[in-house]
Amino acid sequence: MLRFSVFWGFKFTQMKKIGYLFMLVLLWGCSTTKNTTGNGKWISLFNGKDIKDWNVKIHHHDYNVNFGNTFRVEDGIIKVRYDQYGDFNDQFGHLYYKTPFSYYHLKLKYRMVGELQKGAPGYTLRNSGVMFHSQDPKTMPKEQDWPISIEMQFLGGLSDGRPRPTGNMCSPGTEIFYNGKMYAGHCLDSRSKTYDGDQWVSAELIVLGDSLVTHIINGDTVLQYSKPQIGGGVANRFDPKIKIDGKALKSGFIALQSEGQPVDFKDIEIKQLPIPASSKSK
Repeated sequence: MLRFSVFWGFKFTQMKKIGYLFMLVLLWGCSTTKNTTGNGKWISLFNGKDIKDWNVKIHHHDYNVNFGNTFRVEDGIIKVRYDQYGDFNDQFGHLYYKTPFSYYHLKLKYRMVGELQKGAPGYTLRNSGVMFHSQDPKTMPKEQDWPISIEMQFLGGLSDGRPRPTGNMCSPGTEIFYNGKMYAGHCLDSRSKTYDGDQWVSAELIVLGDSLVTHIINGDTVLQYSKPQIGGGVANRFDPKIKIDGKALKSGFIALQSEGQPVDFKDIEIKQLPIPASSKSK
Protein backbone atom coordinates (compact mmCIF):
# COMPACT_ATOMS: atom_id res chain seq x y z
CA MET A 1 0.00 0.00 0.00
CA LEU A 2 1.27 3.53 -0.73
CA ARG A 3 2.35 5.48 2.29
CA PHE A 4 0.89 8.96 2.22
CA SER A 5 0.42 9.93 5.85
CA VAL A 6 3.30 12.42 5.56
CA PHE A 7 1.13 14.56 3.30
CA TRP A 8 -1.70 15.32 5.72
CA GLY A 9 -0.17 18.70 6.62
CA PHE A 10 -0.65 19.95 3.09
CA LYS A 11 -4.45 20.41 3.37
CA PHE A 12 -5.34 18.26 0.38
CA THR A 13 -8.72 19.87 -0.17
CA GLN A 14 -7.05 23.17 -1.09
CA MET A 15 -4.73 21.70 -3.73
CA LYS A 16 -5.24 22.13 -7.45
CA LYS A 17 -5.13 19.18 -9.81
CA ILE A 18 -1.64 20.02 -11.04
CA GLY A 19 -0.26 20.04 -7.52
CA TYR A 20 -1.79 16.67 -6.75
CA LEU A 21 -0.42 15.08 -9.90
CA PHE A 22 3.07 16.45 -9.16
CA MET A 23 3.04 14.94 -5.69
CA LEU A 24 1.70 11.62 -7.00
CA VAL A 25 4.50 11.38 -9.57
CA LEU A 26 7.06 12.32 -6.92
CA LEU A 27 5.76 9.66 -4.55
CA TRP A 28 5.82 6.92 -7.18
CA GLY A 29 9.22 8.02 -8.41
CA CYS A 30 10.70 7.67 -4.92
CA SER A 31 9.15 4.25 -4.33
CA THR A 32 11.52 1.30 -3.98
CA THR A 33 8.88 -1.15 -5.19
CA LYS A 34 8.37 -2.16 -8.79
CA ASN A 35 5.16 -0.86 -10.35
CA THR A 36 3.19 -3.22 -12.58
CA THR A 37 -0.04 -3.04 -14.60
CA GLY A 38 -1.44 0.14 -16.15
CA ASN A 39 -0.48 1.08 -19.70
CA GLY A 40 -1.23 4.80 -19.47
CA LYS A 41 -3.84 4.68 -22.23
CA TRP A 42 -7.37 6.04 -22.03
CA ILE A 43 -10.06 3.45 -22.72
CA SER A 44 -13.70 4.28 -23.51
CA LEU A 45 -16.12 2.44 -21.24
CA PHE A 46 -19.12 3.62 -23.26
CA ASN A 47 -19.14 3.06 -27.02
CA GLY A 48 -21.80 5.70 -27.68
CA LYS A 49 -24.16 3.11 -29.20
CA ASP A 50 -25.44 0.73 -26.52
CA ILE A 51 -24.90 -0.53 -22.97
CA LYS A 52 -23.96 -4.12 -23.83
CA ASP A 53 -20.83 -3.76 -21.69
CA TRP A 54 -22.89 -2.67 -18.69
CA ASN A 55 -25.22 -4.44 -16.26
CA VAL A 56 -28.26 -3.13 -14.40
CA LYS A 57 -29.45 -3.57 -10.83
CA ILE A 58 -32.58 -1.67 -9.74
CA HIS A 59 -34.13 -1.89 -6.27
CA HIS A 60 -37.20 -4.20 -6.23
CA HIS A 61 -36.00 -5.94 -9.42
CA ASP A 62 -33.71 -8.82 -10.25
CA TYR A 63 -30.19 -8.40 -11.60
CA ASN A 64 -30.07 -7.14 -15.21
CA VAL A 65 -33.75 -6.19 -15.39
CA ASN A 66 -33.68 -2.68 -16.88
CA PHE A 67 -37.12 -1.79 -15.53
CA GLY A 68 -38.92 0.92 -17.50
CA ASN A 69 -35.96 1.24 -19.86
CA THR A 70 -34.40 3.38 -17.13
CA PHE A 71 -30.96 3.32 -18.72
CA ARG A 72 -31.05 3.98 -22.45
CA VAL A 73 -28.76 5.29 -25.18
CA GLU A 74 -29.79 8.15 -27.44
CA ASP A 75 -27.64 10.57 -29.46
CA GLY A 76 -24.43 9.06 -28.12
CA ILE A 77 -25.50 9.68 -24.51
CA ILE A 78 -26.48 7.35 -21.67
CA LYS A 79 -29.80 8.76 -20.51
CA VAL A 80 -31.48 8.01 -17.19
CA ARG A 81 -35.25 8.39 -17.54
CA TYR A 82 -38.44 7.46 -15.67
CA ASP A 83 -41.20 8.07 -18.21
CA GLN A 84 -42.37 4.44 -17.88
CA TYR A 85 -42.43 4.42 -14.07
CA GLY A 86 -45.50 6.01 -12.57
CA ASP A 87 -44.64 6.50 -8.89
CA PHE A 88 -40.91 6.17 -8.28
CA ASN A 89 -41.40 3.70 -5.41
CA ASP A 90 -37.77 3.81 -4.21
CA GLN A 91 -36.59 2.07 -7.37
CA PHE A 92 -33.02 3.28 -6.95
CA GLY A 93 -30.92 1.94 -9.80
CA HIS A 94 -27.33 1.56 -10.92
CA LEU A 95 -25.70 0.77 -14.25
CA TYR A 96 -22.42 -1.15 -13.72
CA TYR A 97 -19.52 -1.50 -16.08
CA LYS A 98 -18.83 -5.19 -16.61
CA THR A 99 -15.38 -5.42 -14.97
CA PRO A 100 -13.94 -4.12 -11.66
CA PHE A 101 -11.00 -1.72 -11.32
CA SER A 102 -8.46 -0.95 -8.60
CA TYR A 103 -5.94 1.80 -9.48
CA TYR A 104 -7.32 4.16 -12.10
CA HIS A 105 -8.24 7.61 -13.35
CA LEU A 106 -11.90 7.87 -14.45
CA LYS A 107 -13.41 10.80 -16.29
CA LEU A 108 -16.90 11.53 -17.57
CA LYS A 109 -19.36 14.32 -18.20
CA TYR A 110 -22.86 14.63 -16.73
CA ARG A 111 -25.78 17.03 -16.77
CA MET A 112 -29.04 17.27 -14.83
CA VAL A 113 -32.15 17.52 -16.99
CA GLY A 114 -35.93 17.55 -16.55
CA GLU A 115 -38.01 17.23 -13.40
CA LEU A 116 -37.73 14.95 -10.39
CA GLN A 117 -39.87 11.83 -10.84
CA LYS A 118 -43.12 11.71 -8.87
CA GLY A 119 -42.64 9.93 -5.56
CA ALA A 120 -38.85 10.25 -5.50
CA PRO A 121 -37.39 11.44 -2.17
CA GLY A 122 -36.83 15.18 -1.93
CA TYR A 123 -33.11 14.76 -1.32
CA THR A 124 -32.73 13.24 -4.80
CA LEU A 125 -33.65 16.52 -6.52
CA ARG A 126 -30.87 17.31 -9.03
CA ASN A 127 -28.89 14.53 -7.41
CA SER A 128 -27.02 11.65 -9.03
CA GLY A 129 -23.53 10.17 -8.96
CA VAL A 130 -21.06 7.48 -9.86
CA MET A 131 -20.44 4.59 -7.49
CA PHE A 132 -17.00 2.99 -7.30
CA HIS A 133 -15.29 0.19 -5.37
CA SER A 134 -18.81 -1.28 -5.47
CA GLN A 135 -19.74 -4.85 -4.69
CA ASP A 136 -20.53 -7.05 -7.67
CA PRO A 137 -24.20 -6.37 -8.56
CA LYS A 138 -24.68 -10.14 -8.91
CA THR A 139 -24.28 -10.37 -5.13
CA MET A 140 -27.13 -7.95 -4.42
CA PRO A 141 -30.48 -9.40 -3.32
CA LYS A 142 -33.57 -8.15 -5.14
CA GLU A 143 -34.56 -5.91 -2.21
CA GLN A 144 -31.14 -4.38 -1.46
CA ASP A 145 -31.54 -0.64 -2.00
CA TRP A 146 -27.97 0.63 -2.32
CA PRO A 147 -24.79 -1.20 -3.29
CA ILE A 148 -21.99 -1.39 -0.73
CA SER A 149 -19.74 1.19 -2.40
CA ILE A 150 -18.28 4.67 -2.31
CA GLU A 151 -20.14 7.38 -4.24
CA MET A 152 -18.85 10.45 -6.01
CA GLN A 153 -22.06 12.41 -5.64
CA PHE A 154 -23.21 14.87 -8.31
CA LEU A 155 -25.50 17.71 -7.24
CA GLY A 156 -26.98 20.38 -9.48
CA GLY A 157 -27.61 23.89 -8.23
CA LEU A 158 -31.20 24.88 -7.45
CA SER A 159 -30.90 28.33 -9.09
CA ASP A 160 -31.68 29.98 -5.77
CA GLY A 161 -28.33 31.67 -5.20
CA ARG A 162 -27.32 29.21 -2.50
CA PRO A 163 -24.12 27.18 -2.76
CA ARG A 164 -24.61 23.50 -3.59
CA PRO A 165 -21.27 21.80 -4.23
CA THR A 166 -20.87 18.77 -6.46
CA GLY A 167 -18.26 16.02 -6.52
CA ASN A 168 -19.07 15.13 -2.92
CA MET A 169 -18.52 11.78 -1.17
CA CYS A 170 -21.25 9.49 0.16
CA SER A 171 -20.70 6.09 1.74
CA PRO A 172 -23.48 3.46 1.58
CA GLY A 173 -22.24 0.51 3.64
CA THR A 174 -18.74 1.95 3.74
CA GLU A 175 -16.36 4.24 5.66
CA ILE A 176 -13.52 6.57 4.68
CA PHE A 177 -10.75 8.48 6.45
CA TYR A 178 -10.64 12.27 6.16
CA ASN A 179 -7.92 14.48 7.62
CA GLY A 180 -6.30 11.46 9.21
CA LYS A 181 -9.31 10.02 11.03
CA MET A 182 -12.43 8.05 10.20
CA TYR A 183 -15.17 10.35 8.96
CA ALA A 184 -18.32 10.10 11.08
CA GLY A 185 -20.89 11.26 8.52
CA HIS A 186 -22.51 9.60 5.52
CA CYS A 187 -21.77 12.39 3.01
CA LEU A 188 -18.87 14.82 2.83
CA ASP A 189 -19.15 18.04 0.83
CA SER A 190 -16.46 19.06 -1.60
CA ARG A 191 -15.29 22.63 -2.12
CA SER A 192 -16.58 22.83 -5.70
CA LYS A 193 -18.53 25.63 -7.30
CA THR A 194 -22.29 25.39 -7.83
CA TYR A 195 -23.49 24.42 -11.30
CA ASP A 196 -27.06 25.48 -12.11
CA GLY A 197 -29.18 24.53 -15.10
CA ASP A 198 -28.56 21.74 -17.60
CA GLN A 199 -24.90 22.48 -18.36
CA TRP A 200 -22.43 19.66 -18.86
CA VAL A 201 -20.03 19.21 -15.94
CA SER A 202 -16.73 17.35 -16.20
CA ALA A 203 -16.00 14.95 -13.33
CA GLU A 204 -12.82 12.98 -12.70
CA LEU A 205 -12.00 10.38 -10.08
CA ILE A 206 -8.49 9.18 -9.24
CA VAL A 207 -8.53 6.01 -7.16
CA LEU A 208 -5.41 4.36 -5.74
CA GLY A 209 -6.77 1.06 -4.45
CA ASP A 210 -7.51 1.29 -0.73
CA SER A 211 -5.25 4.32 -0.19
CA LEU A 212 -5.94 7.76 -1.68
CA VAL A 213 -9.06 8.95 -3.55
CA THR A 214 -9.27 12.30 -5.36
CA HIS A 215 -12.35 14.06 -6.78
CA ILE A 216 -11.89 16.61 -9.59
CA ILE A 217 -14.62 18.86 -11.03
CA ASN A 218 -14.03 20.91 -14.19
CA GLY A 219 -10.27 20.59 -13.68
CA ASP A 220 -10.15 21.55 -10.00
CA THR A 221 -9.33 19.12 -7.19
CA VAL A 222 -12.30 19.52 -4.84
CA LEU A 223 -11.96 16.65 -2.34
CA GLN A 224 -9.48 14.03 -1.17
CA TYR A 225 -9.76 11.24 1.39
CA SER A 226 -8.31 7.81 2.07
CA LYS A 227 -8.69 4.24 3.32
CA PRO A 228 -12.07 3.27 1.80
CA GLN A 229 -13.44 0.24 3.62
CA ILE A 230 -16.66 -1.65 4.33
CA GLY A 231 -18.65 -0.45 7.36
CA GLY A 232 -21.37 1.93 8.46
CA GLY A 233 -25.04 1.93 7.52
CA VAL A 234 -27.43 3.30 4.85
CA ALA A 235 -27.32 0.18 2.65
CA ASN A 236 -30.14 -2.20 3.60
CA ARG A 237 -31.16 -5.86 3.08
CA PHE A 238 -27.73 -6.88 1.80
CA ASP A 239 -26.29 -10.39 2.00
CA PRO A 240 -24.45 -10.38 5.38
CA LYS A 241 -21.67 -12.49 3.87
CA ILE A 242 -20.78 -9.52 1.65
CA LYS A 243 -20.72 -6.78 4.31
CA ILE A 244 -17.54 -7.52 6.24
CA ASP A 245 -17.02 -4.36 8.29
CA GLY A 246 -13.43 -3.14 8.38
CA LYS A 247 -12.46 -4.89 5.14
CA ALA A 248 -10.36 -2.60 2.96
CA LEU A 249 -11.82 -1.77 -0.45
CA LYS A 250 -8.95 -2.36 -2.84
CA SER A 251 -11.08 -2.65 -5.99
CA GLY A 252 -14.65 -2.86 -7.19
CA PHE A 253 -17.18 -2.01 -9.85
CA ILE A 254 -18.03 1.41 -11.30
CA ALA A 255 -21.73 2.30 -11.66
CA LEU A 256 -23.82 5.23 -12.88
CA GLN A 257 -26.72 6.14 -10.63
CA SER A 258 -30.48 6.59 -11.06
CA GLU A 259 -32.41 7.79 -8.03
CA GLY A 260 -35.33 9.80 -9.40
CA GLN A 261 -33.60 12.69 -11.16
CA PRO A 262 -33.25 12.49 -14.95
CA VAL A 263 -29.57 12.80 -15.85
CA ASP A 264 -27.31 12.32 -18.87
CA PHE A 265 -23.80 10.82 -19.02
CA LYS A 266 -21.25 10.83 -21.82
CA ASP A 267 -17.50 10.66 -22.61
CA ILE A 268 -16.86 7.94 -20.02
CA GLU A 269 -13.20 6.96 -20.11
CA ILE A 270 -10.72 5.25 -17.82
CA LYS A 271 -6.96 5.02 -17.58
CA GLN A 272 -5.57 2.25 -15.41
CA LEU A 273 -2.70 3.36 -13.18
CA PRO A 274 0.33 1.35 -12.04
CA ILE A 275 -0.27 -0.85 -9.00
CA PRO A 276 2.74 -0.94 -6.67
CA ALA A 277 4.07 -4.49 -6.38
CA SER A 278 3.89 -4.17 -2.60
CA SER A 279 0.13 -3.61 -2.81
CA LYS A 280 -0.45 -6.50 -5.23
CA SER A 281 1.22 -8.92 -2.84
CA LYS A 282 -1.17 -8.10 0.03
